[in-house]
Amino acid sequence: MTDGEHAVAIERLAQAWREADCVLVGAGSGLSTSASYTYSGERFDRLFSDFKERYGITDMYSGGFYPFGTLEEYWAWWSRAIYYNRYVPAPKPVHHMLLNTLHFTGKDKYFVLTTNVDHCFQKAGFDKSRLFYTQGDYGLWQCSLPCAQITYDNEQAVREMVEKQSDMRVPSELVPHCLRCGRPMVPNLRCDASFVEDDGWHAAARRYGDFLERHGNSRILLLELGVGGNTPAIIKYPFWRLTGENSNATYAYLNLGEAAAPAQIHSRSICLNADIGQALGELAVALRK
Repeated sequence: MTDGEHAVAIERLAQAWREADCVLVGAGSGLSTSASYTYSGERFDRLFSDFKERYGITDMYSGGFYPFGTLEEYWAWWSRAIYYNRYVPAPKPVHHMLLNTLHFTGKDKYFVLTTNVDHCFQKAGFDKSRLFYTQGDYGLWQCSLPCAQITYDNEQAVREMVEKQSDMRVPSELVPHCLRCGRPMVPNLRCDASFVEDDGWHAAARRYGDFLERHGNSRILLLELGVGGNTPAIIKYPFWRLTGENSNATYAYLNLGEAAAPAQIHSRSICLNADIGQALGELAVALRK
């Protein structure tokens, strides 16, 4: 994309934003990457050099699947990963920029669908009732079986494990176990069929369905941010389908290194191959003109 094509795309996005009755945001891992929540490279080496040296782990994603020999090691890894990706603020305020743009343009009809588990939207001030994080939340635990569709807040326990871990182990008395059956806890992340969809998950799913029921046929801006090819059935494919079915819809896709739309909706698509934070900043400037 040339500089001229990029500028035209920003102006088209600004115009679609002005004309939209509502905005549906679909956010994937590329948005967190733009906020510098990176899972590899310098950030990983700085936070997990000890795990890298001892276990050969090279990034936070693969580390989540490492077969640690003890629960004390397992929770030393996971408490640190959860702490830095859930409770430490994102280095760049990309999510704040999006919320500020929604506010100053008066777009009070919006909803966020995300596969991210870092809770950056809520930390940035988004209304929780407008969020559906389909794949879980670093801030929740669940029974490893599970024996019930219940999740548990973990902030206090995570902070204590990070503070008291030593030599990549947490004290045995800090290892969390299910309050109902005594089995080990695990993070509430969708890795297999054991993922717990608790009452809060189902309430958010209903709110998302209600939003589509009310606004799916309106002048809706479907704003896809950083969604790759890992889970396209959750955000990307539904956004394409909604655009194809609604002649009043506009599909916008922002992602660094990848930005394309099907030929069937090309005329109503805006694709920006750019850093998401940079593009959102340029959008805000264009909307203030």
